[in-house]
Amino acid sequence: MKHVLVLGAGRVAPPLVRYLLALPDVHVTVCDARHDAPSALVGGHPRGRAVELSIQDADRLIELIREHELVVSLLPAPLHPHVAELCVRHRRHLVTTSYVGAAMRELDGPACNAGVVLLNEAGLDPGLDHMSAMRVVDDVRRRGGSVVSFRSYCGGLPAPEANDNPWGYKFSWSPRGVCTAGKNGAVFLRERARVEIPPSDLFLARARVPVTGVPGWPELEGYPNRDSLSYIDTYGLEGVETMFRGTLRYPGWCETMKAVVDLGLLDESPATVEPGLTLAGWLARASRADGAARLREHVARVASAAVIERFEWLGLFSDEPVPPLPQPTTTLDVLAARMEQKMAYRAGERDMVVMVHRFIARWPDGREERITSTLTQFGEPGGDSAMARTVGLPAAIAVRLILDGGFRAPGVHIPVTPSLYEPILAELGAVGVRFDEVTS
Repeated sequence: MKHVLVLGAGRVAPPLVRYLLALPDVHVTVCDARHDAPSALVGGHPRGRAVELSIQDADRLIELIREHELVVSLLPAPLHPHVAELCVRHRRHLVTTSYVGAAMRELDGPACNAGVVLLNEAGLDPGLDHMSAMRVVDDVRRRGGSVVSFRSYCGGLPAPEANDNPWGYKFSWSPRGVCTAGKNGAVFLRERARVEIPPSDLFLARARVPVTGVPGWPELEGYPNRDSLSYIDTYGLEGVETMFRGTLRYPGWCETMKAVVDLGLLDESPATVEPGLTLAGWLARASRADGAARLREHVARVASAAVIERFEWLGLFSDEPVPPLPQPTTTLDVLAARMEQKMAYRAGERDMVVMVHRFIARWPDGREERITSTLTQFGEPGGDSAMARTVGLPAAIAVRLILDGGFRAPGVHIPVTPSLYEPILAELGAVGVRFDEVTS
């Protein structure tokens, strides 16, 4: 019997846990600080165990890691390096769905010495973006060509029929994480020119992106996603002329978030919210307005009428109380808490995941070929969200590959090699998670 430890029982965990419990030779232990969450996932399965665990309980965490041969960390990304260090120390493999940061990268040598696989970025974005891109890139190389332009976009959104609020967005994962991502700058390559976007201008660098498979929406809105240049080496695209990775949203998101940024609503400095503070009072304080009476006038200096309507819908001009939060808190936490109150999926609503890659391949004779690879997935009403399936299932399949010996290269990895992406994409395709490729 193979033993897998899953740390975290949040929104993307159910498909992963269900997949692993369906493997006849795998026992799964699910841990979470919330008592009921692991039990709900395991559901009394004979090869499952639910454990209440605080990540601060170092001795118990070590004990659990030692009892299992592979750990899946679905914890917040900053906690992954600590878990990875413990996995290396006790010679246990690790799978995460988060970006490789500097602290994780430093564990490559120790992991190699210990014979331990630390596989990261094994979800959707990052994850399926790498796998689907590398499948096309490697195919072009096999046919004697080279990729000279790569543009990629991904977004998790409400399905069109659930897109019923002025913001054009609902949360299938942490609102705080979505907001925090809006504080990043971006850098990419456009026709051999390096383009740097400062954090304050991120949402100005938006463009309309044609998509397929989204009823009623032939175009979405895209904006840059962090550092695209680092993926030139990752994908082996030396000499590429355009390299861009972006995020997809419904039109209107970028102008709204630009106003959020300009008003200082993503500030993470400690702040105290006294009892009785209204949302209008909070917005006036956070945006440094000259009193609540002139709040709309103040907001209108940086926001269009459409954005003010979205703020109105969210209740930011209202006398409603600020959502309860531990004190002290931050401005960003207040915004995220209010978003979670108003922008959650209702029972029976579907989410949607859209990923679009656009390649230009060039051949030695100068001929060019355009390749578009698209993934469109919808959640199941009352069942798994599209986000949960496209994050959890790739990670689960990666776990199986490692357990079965299909991938055992030690060190820090992401899924850009055929030994990983081919079996994962093939198995996902068999259950309907597939990319449609069109060449012109």
